[in-house]
Amino acid sequence: MTQLRHAVASCVAAAGLVGQRLDDFVLAVNELITNAVRHGGGTGQIRLWRADGTLECEVSDAGNGFDGGAPTDSRPAPDSPSGWGLWLARRLSDHMDVRTGPDGTTVRISTTLAEERAH
Repeated sequence: MTQLRHAVASCVAAAGLVGQRLDDFVLAVNELITNAVRHGGGTGQIRLWRADGTLECEVSDAGNGFDGGAPTDSRPAPDSPSGWGLWLARRLSDHMDVRTGPDGTTVRISTTLAEERAH
C-alpha cells in the first residue's frame, strides 16, 4: 500500500496539485484504496486522470456493496468502528460520488487543480 500511495502522490503532483491540497487528495485516495481492500473482497482497481481543470480518481471493488445503499454525508458516531474512510474522503475532496450494489462499489472523487482555482 505504501508504494501505491507514493505512486498516487507522484501522479497527483505531476497533475498540478501542491501543498495541503495534494496531501488531502492523496489521503482521500488512500482511504478509498484501503476500503476497497478491507471491505471489497481484498482487491480493487484505481483510475486517476485530469479532466476539465479537475483531478479525478475512481476506486472500484467487487465486494457485496453497502447494506442499505451508499453511506450518507453524516459524520459517523465517535465510537463507530466504520464509516470514517468515506466520510474523510468526502471532506478532503471537492466532490464524491458513490455507486454500490451486489456487484461491488465504485467511488469517484475529484478536486479542482490549483491553476483553475486561481482564476
